[in-house]
Amino acid sequence: MVARPRPGFPWTGPTWPSGVERPPVRRDLGPDFDTEWARTPAARTVRAAILETMIRPAVHVLAAPTVTGLDHLTGLPRPVIFVANHASHLDAPLLLTSVPERFRRRMAVAGAADYFFDRRVKAVISALALGAVPIDRTSVSRRSLHHLADLLADDWNLIIFPEGGRTPDGWGREFEAGAAYLATKASVPVVPVHLEGSRRVWRKGGRLRPASTAVTFGRALRPRAEGRLADARALAAEMERAVAVLADEQATDWWSARRRAARGTTPPLQGPGIAPWRRSWALAEGRRRVSGPRWPF
Repeated sequence: MVARPRPGFPWTGPTWPSGVERPPVRRDLGPDFDTEWARTPAARTVRAAILETMIRPAVHVLAAPTVTGLDHLTGLPRPVIFVANHASHLDAPLLLTSVPERFRRRMAVAGAADYFFDRRVKAVISALALGAVPIDRTSVSRRSLHHLADLLADDWNLIIFPEGGRTPDGWGREFEAGAAYLATKASVPVVPVHLEGSRRVWRKGGRLRPASTAVTFGRALRPRAEGRLADARALAAEMERAVAVLADEQATDWWSARRRAARGTTPPLQGPGIAPWRRSWALAEGRRRVSGPRWPF
């Protein structure tokens, strides 16, 4: 039987002959892209060379990062989950080049399967240069979580952006519970990180332009078998609060930020619940302030 063209073709798709079995659809991109090869010793050697000879110099020139809080990582056992706010495609390279080498040499970055792994060339570059692994952010995927859990069990550290995507307007979004779920199930510490200024360098839909940035590491949060941080949602909320405190600390000073944290008055990452134009104004106004808390991005 031969498929007959439908009226309007090629504006509408062709029909498939009835009674003829369709060939299996190849599923080797998106969440199905295999990245195991990118964690072999040879690929890790290449990635280290790319990071040191290409990515680090580019980050230094474009972002000129100031890194603080590395003392919180001293003596911290591996594996570790690093969670950070997400404002730019620069965030992963910025964080990768800021963490100590003992974490970086076995580091995987959770990347959106529908963006970084939608085409083969992009998928290969993401996996090789950044150690990215595909995560399905369009639906709740047990397979993605199991894959990340297997990496933790194999002593790989993870970088996860719990917001699920870059901020469209400079304000943060609520943290999803995926990273917290992994931490509670694997009983591994979570290090909150705040990245400031990356959106000025490379905002969503914008062009690259040099600007200063800051990377602030906080104290590790440790999931507990019982108590306040036993539940994944409670841990996710605590992660978000910790990143918000780091944002406040970077914007003002350590003492003022800690006082606000103790009073429960830390400015939230999501900003005020007001009209969009007022949110934009508040974001810009907050950056001009020098004596009070600024907004984080």
